[in-house]
Amino acid sequence: MVTLAAVARVRSFVRERAIAWFVVSPHDQTLLEAPADADDANLRHRADIRNLAIVAHVDHGKTTLVDAMLRQSGAFRANEEVVDRVMDSGDLEREKGITILAKNTSLVWHDPRTGDDITLNIVDTPGHADFGGEVERALTMVDGIVLLVDAAEGPLPQTRFVLRKALARNLPVILVINKVDRPDARTAEVIDEVYELFFDLDAKEHQVEFPIVYCSGRDGWATLDIDEAERLIVDGKGDKNLAELVEVLLDHIPSPTYHEGLPLQAWVTNLDASPYLGRLALLRIMEGEIKKGQSVAWCKRDGTITRAKIAELFLTELLTRVPVDSARQGDLVAVAGIEDIFIGETLADPEDPRPLPVITVDEPALSMTIGINTSPLAGREGKKLTARLVKNRLDAELVGNVSIRVLPTERPDAWEVQARGELQLAILVEQMRREGFELNVGKPVVLTHEIDGKVHEPVERVTIDVPNEHLGAVTQLLATRKGRMQNMGGTGWVRLDYLVPARGLIGFRTEFLTETRGTGVISHTFEGYEPWAGEIRSRQSGVLVADRIGPATTYAMMNLQDRAAMMVGPGTEVYCGMIVGENSRAGDMDVNICREKKMTNVRAASADETVKLTPHRVLSLEGALEFIADDECVEVTPINIRLRKADLDPTNRAREAKRRSQAT
Repeated sequence: MVTLAAVARVRSFVRERAIAWFVVSPHDQTLLEAPADADDANLRHRADIRNLAIVAHVDHGKTTLVDAMLRQSGAFRANEEVVDRVMDSGDLEREKGITILAKNTSLVWHDPRTGDDITLNIVDTPGHADFGGEVERALTMVDGIVLLVDAAEGPLPQTRFVLRKALARNLPVILVINKVDRPDARTAEVIDEVYELFFDLDAKEHQVEFPIVYCSGRDGWATLDIDEAERLIVDGKGDKNLAELVEVLLDHIPSPTYHEGLPLQAWVTNLDASPYLGRLALLRIMEGEIKKGQSVAWCKRDGTITRAKIAELFLTELLTRVPVDSARQGDLVAVAGIEDIFIGETLADPEDPRPLPVITVDEPALSMTIGINTSPLAGREGKKLTARLVKNRLDAELVGNVSIRVLPTERPDAWEVQARGELQLAILVEQMRREGFELNVGKPVVLTHEIDGKVHEPVERVTIDVPNEHLGAVTQLLATRKGRMQNMGGTGWVRLDYLVPARGLIGFRTEFLTETRGTGVISHTFEGYEPWAGEIRSRQSGVLVADRIGPATTYAMMNLQDRAAMMVGPGTEVYCGMIVGENSRAGDMDVNICREKKMTNVRAASADETVKLTPHRVLSLEGALEFIADDECVEVTPINIRLRKADLDPTNRAREAKRRSQAT
């Protein structure tokens, strides 16, 4: 159990460690320099508004906490049926239980201490490392962050990532220890781990002096007193709510600042679309005011400046956008009427345009080839089949996603898509298949950099929680993938911290879950670039490849299932070059999975026996991308996910295999 005295001792220790650090004003919370002619005497604050982001590792409770704040602010009617995780509005977000896109909501909270109504603009950010570009973009919209940490799991790799970005922007931090009512909560240790994380990230003294709130987002209560938190866990929350958390937000998140008399500067931080208005630009107004129907200077990424007109202007109220006639400094608004506007550009005063810096994010670490479907079954299940449609869709993704790149390849019907990680690439492909596309998707590969004449590759910081009985198997798996242990601790459940080459994690999750019987938990985030670690062999087994087109038969599968794990069921349409199973040995094997039992006029004694087949393995899109080898790809349609060889001709594959063996 944590006591206030213990927390005080930790803070005293922090001050001793940080005594030599340079102190920066907590109100200096932006990397943007004030205009040269800006006079501090003209500095103003908007006390009626707070802009903040909630950041955390995946599944630590960000969206659930926002739900509770919306309910307690009176956002919903008493008889209104409200779904959980109301901010996760996308189908994929609800299916996968993760936040993919950063979204903002606005609620009005009455402060009983002053009698004022304060508008809280809250940005709910993704927790998965692959969507870090969304987090970086969200931090440009806000003046402070709520760092949410699970009371049992503690800070994990994405916690480190988002905190490093927030500290770099000098944003004030409020630490919220969530899920303190978990049976396995270890609040004291988690607080110590958070302080250690701040030290590792070279936080300044004023950044380490953060308030701590103990919270249960699911039950909707928060307190500053750990002893009271223990009582609430035992006795129930009673009439306790999130008021103390909101008071801390109002006291420690700075109100937006601006300079009286400076011209309009509005930063494009995100994009959206409306079926009636077309593209919407989401802006943070840094200086000046903006009005509906106003002419503005559109400062583009290439440095050019053109005139544009604000056709419509919206402010967010709760979960909806409301049309308004004007907005001012500190507001988060949406504007319509500028069709080709991009993220990072600026809307300014046409008489005195002052562009803001273009928003930049970390570079991609993985790439994958996406092209049209070239299998014999192409065109049967999708409606969008041509290279032109695929290219237009990828170009459209570039508009709202600053963390991906699309590059041409040697083939006119395929493109290289670069992104942060496997999940981000899989989400893009899944969205396209649901829109009716048929695609061929290649194996993800890492992007290397040449530094001082040597090849460097991306390295991930991996955190694993695993039962003690599976510790040996996991460490052996990571050793074969060039992983280096950084830390290990815990009893019963062990926490492992590793640095692993990013290519060593491709296909690792499936093996990891198999070895730990589904009990292990793994998370990782980009750490940096290191020299090439040498050859890493991921998949140890070969595959069964169909040698002809036709339906798979029960008779053929019955004879094959003792030697392989099947990936198709009886009656499945297959074609030459399609992968139909995983071989129990290394090396690929061409098989006739369409073979039928010969008909005779002699009745066999076993004719009426039931044929027993082992259920075939069904792979998700993420599982398929992890499974395939370098010479394989995934055929993705709105109905099916099939594995296949990149070259369907068995003669060409045999010739290439012979060439590789001779080369080695």
